[in-house]
Amino acid sequence: MTAPTDPAPYQPDPLGPDFQLRHLPQPDDYEGPVRATLVRHVPAPTSNRAVLYVHGFNDYFFQREMAAEYAAHGFRFYALDLRKYGRALLPHQRPNNVRNLAEYFEDLDAALAVIRAEGSATLLLSGHSTGGLIASLYAQARSTAGLAALVLNSPFLDLFQPWYKKLAVPLAAGLGAWLPDFKVPSGLSDKYGLSLHRAYRGQWDYDLAWKPNHIFGINAGWLRAIRQGHRQVRRGLQLPMPVLVLHSDRTAAAPTWSDDFLSADIVLNVAHIRALSPRLGPHTTVRAIAGGMHDLFLSAPAVRAAAYQAVFAWLESVLPPKASA
Repeated sequence: MTAPTDPAPYQPDPLGPDFQLRHLPQPDDYEGPVRATLVRHVPAPTSNRAVLYVHGFNDYFFQREMAAEYAAHGFRFYALDLRKYGRALLPHQRPNNVRNLAEYFEDLDAALAVIRAEGSATLLLSGHSTGGLIASLYAQARSTAGLAALVLNSPFLDLFQPWYKKLAVPLAAGLGAWLPDFKVPSGLSDKYGLSLHRAYRGQWDYDLAWKPNHIFGINAGWLRAIRQGHRQVRRGLQLPMPVLVLHSDRTAAAPTWSDDFLSADIVLNVAHIRALSPRLGPHTTVRAIAGGMHDLFLSAPAVRAAAYQAVFAWLESVLPPKASA
């Protein structure tokens, strides 16, 4: 892996003075110019440990608290807005529009090359939801990347849909091979967004243009890519590094708003996560976090504290000793 050619310097980030962003140009694809965007937390601790966080679907990085927690535990913190998401989204692009999840691997390659060049040797990759699926597939494909550990927050390992809707998935995914831009219904309501943003029923402030309540449209090419990724997981990834999978202790669903949505996963079925996580590799630890939302680190304060405690206790047990950079 090599650093991007003539990368742009870091710039101020909208999150505030503790964050900087750096665009990472990538080769053009079927829509034209492409970039990813690396965000780093400053000042960085004096350490050779670093974490790269990868967001989920219909998402981007905005979690200041997460960066501060990792920094307080001696990790240099970086986050990646993948191509066609958040800071990396360009005017000519359709949000989320990829045809193979391996398209994201170049984004991760470029980000990790920068992180190494800035002095980190012990590298942790962390992913939420779809970012957890992408991170897992990347860790298998880049077996020489030297990743020390993988932390997954409610990884998207299977679709959460009623059986009668799942019947249409193979047809729509198959269509993606021939008509990748064909629009397909997402089946996702706005309830999760309502449970998060402080303008509605949540406690968080983020850019609704980059993370809207009514999610960006999806197409058949994207669905095909997700289905292919899920098949890889089902076959078994055999990841060699230690893997931590965290998820809520329960799933909730209802046709109308319920306060139960504030303490359960309403996006994925946690039973799927429990069943499929062992297929990631032989050194996988699976932990349920009571009262967690789909993104555990956007849950209630006590739940977030429990999730962070689980992460850092596990990391101390599996990573090599700390060393100054």
